[in-house]
Amino acid sequence: MSNIRVAYSGLISLLIGIVSSITGLIFTLIVTRTLTPDEYGAWGLIGGLIMYVMVLDPIVTYWTTREIARGEDSGKTAIVTHGVFSFIALGLYFIISFFVANESTVSFNILALGAMLIPVMFVNRALTALNLGWKPQATSYGIIAFELCKIPLALILVYHFKFGLEGAIIATTISYVASIIVLSINARSKLQVKFQKIYIKKWTKLFWIPLYRKSQSVVFSFDVAIFAIITDSVFGIALFSASLAVSILVGHAGLIAQAIYPKLLSGGSKEHLNETLIRFFYFGFPLAAISITFARPALFALNPVYEVAVIVVMIMTLRTFIYVLSNIFQDALHGSETIDALENPTFKQFAKSKLFTLPTILLIQYSLYVIILGIVLFLTTDSSTQLELVMYWSTISLAVQIPFTLYFFKMLKNNFSISIDIIVSIKYLFSSIIVFTVVYFLMENYLKYQESIFDFLPNLILYLGIGVILYALVTYILDIRTRKLVKSIITELTKNNKSVD
Repeated sequence: MSNIRVAYSGLISLLIGIVSSITGLIFTLIVTRTLTPDEYGAWGLIGGLIMYVMVLDPIVTYWTTREIARGEDSGKTAIVTHGVFSFIALGLYFIISFFVANESTVSFNILALGAMLIPVMFVNRALTALNLGWKPQATSYGIIAFELCKIPLALILVYHFKFGLEGAIIATTISYVASIIVLSINARSKLQVKFQKIYIKKWTKLFWIPLYRKSQSVVFSFDVAIFAIITDSVFGIALFSASLAVSILVGHAGLIAQAIYPKLLSGGSKEHLNETLIRFFYFGFPLAAISITFARPALFALNPVYEVAVIVVMIMTLRTFIYVLSNIFQDALHGSETIDALENPTFKQFAKSKLFTLPTILLIQYSLYVIILGIVLFLTTDSSTQLELVMYWSTISLAVQIPFTLYFFKMLKNNFSISIDIIVSIKYLFSSIIVFTVVYFLMENYLKYQESIFDFLPNLILYLGIGVILYALVTYILDIRTRKLVKSIITELTKNNKSVD
């Protein structure tokens, strides 16, 4: 029987995810209040370029999670192999950076400095994949270590010593090292095994499956480079990055479903999915409402220059909510696939499996996205402002996401017995709308926009706290499932870690 506790891991991940979103926001505040819009745009460009070379990452990590969840000992082999891959990725990054620097306003030296993030990101991803297959909540411990280190380092390097973008890169690199240490401690029993070449042979033979799966992420990340090249500006990327920093809050609701994938891999029941979806709606609706309600003050807090992008935050919040829901559907479908557990499966069997068909659908989705984005930017760049271009960018992202999410839901219904309580979900939705509409009007009338972040942020947090407490009270009073959820949270968080979900 699987010893992965879906509810416990999900709640721990969600709690730490929310805490990390706060610490991440503080880091973003430090960066955006210190860096110029062009530097912040370059920061976003570096992240986009790193995504290209991370294409090598799933060749090892994709199989590591699946193997560890099924009781195999591939941990040490995965870490060593992934370290070697990071050096190959470094070479690819320098080549890509050279061409992008020639076509944009960002210097090659700045892009090259960003390369120091690649080795630590590779090792961190390998350890995360290992922990996800064995002890999913441990991945969240790595995240919180990363987030908590970033703040003092950013204060010292970016804010105090004024190292600018270089300081942000160094602070992030060191924070990844802290995360690696925490993840290694949690995974130590899975690392104290023999290095086994048999796994390298397997990963080499089946490299095309995770590489093909990763290709859709690479295509998706073309949007940043396309925007920078066609518009010849990074200010729009800065606006988009700031809007994403606010809207991404709803993404943390997806952490409640983090353990579904390894649970299904290890033979867990499919019945966990229905309850997980209800929990996602309970947390996802208010988090989306928070992102939309606090769009203007949050952007102002990041930097007053980004305040004009309120509508972009609203669009990206809806897109993020639907995107996370789509990811939950995909994780459930991936976790239910058993083709790789068979002995010597054929290429034809893999090609017909969900390990191949799901990435194919995503590749189609993201290819449409970047093609439409490129065409729209090419036709409108000369006649539109940077804000208008970013609005087109976010709208296209949302419009393309919706039909494919519906298709994944249709696939899910064909493989699982889905029974979502619509009435309860509507209660959560309307509770979020009513509560945060009240909070919105309170802020409009009483919140003062002060230039000093130290004066403005405490007042903003006060209104946020009012909204969260009101939502919890309203749903607790109106919904019996919420009362049961509160009891289950208390129970899950106090259980012995050896209990089985």
